Amino acid sequence: MDRDVSALRKEYARGGLHESDLASDPLDQFRTWLSEAFDANLVEPYAMTLATATPEGMPSARIVLLRGFDERGFSFYTNYEGRKGGELETNPRAALVFYWGALERQVRIEGAVSKLSKEESDAYFESRPRGSRIGAWASKQSEVLCRREALEERVEELEEEYSGVEISRPPFWGGFRVRHERVEFWQGRESRLHDRLLYERSGDGWEIVRLQP
Repeated sequence: MDRDVSALRKEYARGGLHESDLASDPLDQFRTWLSEAFDANLVEPYAMTLATATPEGMPSARIVLLRGFDERGFSFYTNYEGRKGGELETNPRAALVFYWGALERQVRIEGAVSKLSKEESDAYFESRPRGSRIGAWASKQSEVLCRREALEERVEELEEEYSGVEISRPPFWGGFRVRHERVEFWQGRESRLHDRLLYERSGDGWEIVRLQP
C-alpha cells in the first residue's frame, strides 16, 4: 500500500528567527546560514531550486548548484541552449530556493538575471574536472536522446579529439547571475507559525519586514 503522505506530521521546534538576530544585509545573513548548513554536515548545502518561466508564464524548476555569491547576486553555470537557458534568455527573471531540512530553514531569492562575463565563465570552466569539461561539449542539453549509448559514443569521440589538448569552454556554456531583489529567510516554528523575514531593496539599502506564516 502506498504511504498516505497526508497523514505524515512534523513539528518544527529547533528555534526561532527574530529581527534582532538578523544582519542588516541579506548577504551577511545568507553567509551565516550557509556556514551553519556546512557545519551541520548537510548533503550539498549549496544545492538550490532554480525556477524559471517562459514569457507566457509557464514555469519550470530544477536543482542546480550555487557557484558563488556577492553584492552582484547569486551565480550558477549551465548550457545556454538548454531549457532553463532558453527561458532565461527570453524571460530574464528567476527565483532560487535553498532548503536545509535538518535545520528547518529555507531561503528564497528573487530577481533579474544576467549572464556572467566571458572571463568569469572561462575561469570557472577551467577549474572543472576534465570529464566535466568533456561532458559540457558532449551534451545538447534538453534535446531528445534516443539512446544512452549515443551520448557515451560522443564522449569517447571528444576524449580522443582532445587527447593531450586543453579543453576550452564551449560558446554555448557559461554562467548566469540572479541579482537578489527580494530575499526571504524562513525558520520553521511550532504549530506552523513559522518565522518569515523578508529583505527588499530600498534605495541603496534594504527594508526588512516580517511576513505572516
